[in-house]
Amino acid sequence: MSPESKKLFNIIILGVSFMFIFTAFQTCGNIAQTVITNLNNTDFHGSGYTSMSIIYGVFSASNLISPSVVAIVGPQLSMVVSGIFYSLYIAIFIQPATWAFYTASVFIGIAAAVLWTAQGNCLTVNSDENTIGRNSGVFWALLQSSLFFGNLYIYFAWQGKTHISESDRRTVFIALTVISLVGTVLFFLIRKQEDTKTPGEEDSTNEILGDSSSAQNKMTRAVAAFKKSIKLSFTKEIMLLSVTTAYTGLELTFFSGVYGTCIGAVNRFGSEEKSLIGLSGIFIGVGEILGGGIFGLLSKNNRFGRNPVVMLGIVVHFIAFYLIFFNMPNDAPIAPMEGTDDVSYMIPSKEVAIFCSFLLGLGDSCFNTQLLSILGFLYSEDSAPAFAIFKFVQSICAAVAYFYSNYFLLQWQLLIMVVVGFFGTITFFTVEWEAAAALVARGSDYSSI
Repeated sequence: MSPESKKLFNIIILGVSFMFIFTAFQTCGNIAQTVITNLNNTDFHGSGYTSMSIIYGVFSASNLISPSVVAIVGPQLSMVVSGIFYSLYIAIFIQPATWAFYTASVFIGIAAAVLWTAQGNCLTVNSDENTIGRNSGVFWALLQSSLFFGNLYIYFAWQGKTHISESDRRTVFIALTVISLVGTVLFFLIRKQEDTKTPGEEDSTNEILGDSSSAQNKMTRAVAAFKKSIKLSFTKEIMLLSVTTAYTGLELTFFSGVYGTCIGAVNRFGSEEKSLIGLSGIFIGVGEILGGGIFGLLSKNNRFGRNPVVMLGIVVHFIAFYLIFFNMPNDAPIAPMEGTDDVSYMIPSKEVAIFCSFLLGLGDSCFNTQLLSILGFLYSEDSAPAFAIFKFVQSICAAVAYFYSNYFLLQWQLLIMVVVGFFGTITFFTVEWEAAAALVARGSDYSSI
């Protein structure tokens, strides 16, 4: 097998492994609160929202140490161990216990930071400047395919059910645990690939995660990169983009956890209310993959820059929020086990609910593909610190959103996203205009970004 074929093989295995793990985890996150509200065990007092808040909070803080862990342990073993913790978290739902549930939430937060840092290293080492776009697109498509399979299973398995029994719960989570473990084992198929960066090349990913003769030297490089991240976080561009990134964290929480719970709580959807959670997840995935394909893989043909894509994203999301506000009862996010019989400004429509799922996924892909693009463009020499800040801000805002989702009615959650999304779009435009002006000053073609 040629070196290029070996690299592509590694990228495909990486994507398939993540597809399996996140088929399990994203499905778990989508149905967690619904399952918990249907538990008959009075000894269990956990909250799916609180759990996800803990996960994202710990994930955010753990981004500070994850480069050091990956530098010492290595990316492959880091991903294997992290995958095991993902599987353990999912397995908790087979026989839930409050203390185990929240303890696992802490550990999976740490594992998530290590997993994504290792993923970035693996993607970088197996790519060059000519293949990074293709490889990122392949990985993105495989990862987002995870939204299909688990939710498709939920749609058919929970068809016609208004209450999730103990047997239903155990069957689903045993299956999801096995799926997660399969993805973890697949990491062993990734073949070792030496970093092809030249010794004198300034690449911060290589600085953090590159080969070194001693663990101490690797730690020194990790600390240096951390200091660089702190310094970078106070630059004008990063501070402006942090508002946009904060919005992606808030809406990530909404479409990945809160909206599915809302759909499952609407009694007027009848016997389909639980299975619709799975269908919602599928259409979120359709929107994600469609947006990722059009605006990610085809970005080189975009002559007008990133702003039109971000504008499309915010318009699509505002339409979705407007329809959700009219279609969903206000108390749906915090409804009890019995669900809610309330009505908003229209009789709840299954078709509108699923259409909004598609819009949420499409809008999210618009923002994320363009944020990744502009960060890679602005910080091509310091990509690792820039992306570390991106994940830090996104995950801490997701944690905050999961926390207030325990208490806020739907209207207030939508209002928060509208306000932050509006200002996040303006700050993104500002950074993009400055980037375009700098390109013109250098005599470069704007479409080259």
